[in-house]
This record gives sequence, structure tokens and C-alpha cells, in this order.
Amino acid sequence: MFIGKYNKSVIVTYTGVVFALLAIFNALNNNIKFGMVFLIFAGVCDLFDGKFANSFKRTEEEKAFGVQIDSLADMISFVAAPIVLAYCLGLNAWYHLIIYSFYALAAITRLGYFNIQAGTNGNSPIRYYSGLPVTFAALIFPVAWLSSWWWLQPSVFKAFYTLVLFIVAVLFISNIKIKKPQGIAYLFFICLAIVLTGLIILKGV
Repeated sequence: MFIGKYNKSVIVTYTGVVFALLAIFNALNNNIKFGMVFLIFAGVCDLFDGKFANSFKRTEEEKAFGVQIDSLADMISFVAAPIVLAYCLGLNAWYHLIIYSFYALAAITRLGYFNIQAGTNGNSPIRYYSGLPVTFAALIFPVAWLSSWWWLQPSVFKAFYTLVLFIVAVLFISNIKIKKPQGIAYLFFICLAIVLTGLIILKGV
């Protein structure tokens, strides 16, 4: 009746998309605080969706479907959501459109390249990423937003946040190797997400 592959293995990926949409919704309603929180939640979902999916027995077609929807979900969670959040922070000058375009194109390039690597790698696990994974946006931008505590002038913060957007975009397509999280690294990212969420909720209280 419906197209697609529907099984438990995609639940975490789809949940991450919902969190990303909640981030966008809150940003558009001038609630940046919870927009950042939901961006972090989307990042946590992306961190674990692969492990969750691999815990189920899947056909090769279901695995291929999972790879595709993961990249499409990343476009919403770590490209669209950060751009909307930045725009709602007041980064709406003409040159910001250039930065947003570069950021989006760099992210698309990074995701496409990763899919090629995953396809040519066969069943061998990927140990290193080429370029900064787009998922890191879920940590970098909340940290950048929290840095507004340090700036006395809003214009200085906006300039800093714009620079962060540009640097992240460059790192997406830079030929650098980043070790894929393994073992205790997952615990580190969870703890970091909890700390950031707590700081964000406390911000402005």
C-alpha cells in the first residue's frame, strides 16, 4: 500500500528527523533555547541510529534504504535546522545567504562522498571519516550559541557565529581524517549532550 521499508531499524533515524523539525519549529517561534536542545537530541539519535539498525536482521535492500534515509535525515537535522536557527538568531544580511549556500552545498558534498565510501567499503566497518561529519553540527552550534554569554556586543556574537558557520562548512569538505566514535566515546558524547542541554536550559533563567 505504501512505498518504503518499514521496520524497527529506522525508528531512531525517523525520531531524529522529528527532533530536527521541533528545533526548526521552536526557532521560528523565537524559542532558540529549545531549538538548540532539540538539535542536540537529533544529534544523539544520529549517533546511535546505526548501532540500533544493525541490531536487527535486515535484507541488503533494507540496509541500502537505511543508508539513503540516514543521509536525507541528516540534511534536515544538520543542514536545514542549523540554517534556520542561525537565521532566527538574526543572521539575515545578504552575505549570510552566501554563507548558508556554501554550508548547504558543502554538507551535501560531504554526505554524497560518505555514501560513496560506504558503498565501496562493502561490509568492512568504517574506522575513519573523511571530512567533518555533519552530525557534529549538533554540538558545535549549541556551544557557539552558549558563547553569547561571553560577548557584550550582539554584533560581535553574530560575527563569531557567522565565522563558525563558515569554518564548519570548510571542515565538511576538508581532506581530514576523523576517527569514528567507538566504545567509550559514545558515553563521552552522551555526557557532553547532557551537560550542553543543562547549560542551555539554564541560560537566561
